[in-house]
Amino acid sequence: MKTILIFVTAIVGALAAPQLNPNEITIVKQEEQNNIGVGGYHFSYEQSDGQKREETAELKNEGTDDESLDVTGSFSFTAPDGHTYRVDYTADKDGFHPTINLVSK
Repeated sequence: MKTILIFVTAIVGALAAPQLNPNEITIVKQEEQNNIGVGGYHFSYEQSDGQKREETAELKNEGTDDESLDVTGSFSFTAPDGHTYRVDYTADKDGFHPTINLVSK
């Protein structure tokens, strides 16, 4: 009887424990450098599913009528077809300029 009680208690305890979701994505690496709205910024992160993103911005022509924020960055992801893609981009006063590359099949 004691053995059954211990066994049932163990089963109930296991069922009551929080279950980890294998589809839950977490941040495994993160870096930030923020100038609190002055100048530019930089950030990067990597997720547990392999997705990555990095971005840097620089303030150009500060204090003039031509002041703009020039952004350079990239992100990568695995598409539903299993291919990994990387998008490199710049964004400036002339718009958003992406380049898409197939990284792996």
